[in-house]
Formats: sequence, C-alpha cells, structure tokens
Amino acid sequence: MRRLAKLPLPFAATVVAALAASAVALAHGTKHDPSGADGSHAARGTIAVVEHATTDATTDTGATGDSAGDVLTFANDVFDAKDQTKVGTDQGSCIRTVAGAAYECNWTTSLKAGQITVEGPFYDTKDSTLAITGGTGAYASARGTMDLHALDGGKEYAFTFHLAK
Repeated sequence: MRRLAKLPLPFAATVVAALAASAVALAHGTKHDPSGADGSHAARGTIAVVEHATTDATTDTGATGDSAGDVLTFANDVFDAKDQTKVGTDQGSCIRTVAGAAYECNWTTSLKAGQITVEGPFYDTKDSTLAITGGTGAYASARGTMDLHALDGGKEYAFTFHLAK
C-alpha cells in the first residue's frame, strides 16, 4: 500500500476503486444461485423452481363435488430447480371455472430477493402459462410469464418464470 501513496491521488483512487469492484464481483459470483432464485436474474431472465404441493386444500362450494366456484388454497415450500434446497414459499388461491378441467389462480412466490405474483389458468391435465403481474424487492415491477408443469403426478410443480422488464 505504500507504493500507492506515492502515486498521484486520482490514479491511486482509480486503482483502489477497480480492486474493490473486482472483489465485490468475485464475492457476488461465488454466491450466485444458477436457478435465479437468489434474484441474480431479477431484471430479466429465467428463474426455475419446484413447488411441493403439500398443503393444497379444496373447499366445496355450491353443488356437491367438483363444480364451478370451488376454492383451492395453498401455502407450499419452493425448492431450487434441482429440487434439493428450499429457496422460498408460495401461497395463493384458485377458483374452479370448469369442473374437471380448469381453475383461475393467483399466487405469490416468495424468494430471498423478493416476491413474484402471477395470475392465470391452472389446467388439470396439461401445462399452463400464467402472467407475471408484479413483485417486490428485486422483482418490483416484474412482468412476463410463468410456465407451470406438473411433476410426480401433481405432487410437485415446476415453475419457470420468464422475467421481461
């Protein structure tokens, strides 16, 4: 550091700033979650997670059995794309629109860097694409789509958020 003391002040400050920026970038890189669940792709990009559907509950309203108007609620854990590490939670609700076929849903997925909200259809027997309607933290003003794919007979769901800002 003594050698920097003999350099002109503006040059020394530039060197120190460059070294500090490199250290921050290196530290950030070592903590990066490739799934994006840590917010590293928050501005735009893809975040892939797996929901474990352990709390899903349907409240029968109106006609007995599966019918339009029934309410599905949930608050589940969310894991990284490899389905190994818990990275957050989700919670939301769906209204049955077509018995045996579809719900209309909205929910919030909470991750380390913030929350992402979605709204759209959930189909009983095929994949769904929902709209990203906003978020908080690193996902504030988020827009885009979320693909939903059933895994393990509907015990888990792959969520792929496609963030466009």
